[in-house]
Amino acid sequence: MEVLLVKRAQRNDVDAFVSLMEKYKMTLYKTAKSYLRNEEDIADVMQDTVLSAYEHICDLKNAAYFKTWITRILINHCKNLLRRQNQCDTVEWLADTEAAPEDDREFYELLKELPEDYRVIFVLYYGEGFRAREIAEILEMNENTVKSKLIRGRKKLEQAICY
Repeated sequence: MEVLLVKRAQRNDVDAFVSLMEKYKMTLYKTAKSYLRNEEDIADVMQDTVLSAYEHICDLKNAAYFKTWITRILINHCKNLLRRQNQCDTVEWLADTEAAPEDDREFYELLKELPEDYRVIFVLYYGEGFRAREIAEILEMNENTVKSKLIRGRKKLEQAICY
């Protein structure tokens, strides 16, 4: 179904593109939230991502990789914004967990226990269902590094829960 929507969007079907954006808006929001601290910045980055995706959807070679492709665009926009703001490190993790969707609050609260560089990986893996290989592509890192951070992160969370 998604591949068909992507192909329709690539043929300038605006409704198909809007459907894709609706499907992935929470994925994009959660990923942006793992990088940025305020809602205005998140909204700006999401808007820039949608615009970039709309302008370049024809450049996507494999429609099956749409989710990975748009997530990579979003992360690039987040990093660019942070560079412009001279904030080279990622942010305090969801200082206000009340902003998180109710079902996810415990998950986000628990993620505060992880180092910053693990958080995005955990959001993408557990929150959004990406595989380690896809996360490695999105974050431009080695797949084994992603797997190692998942293993180490789970151990850190286990220690935090048990103590």
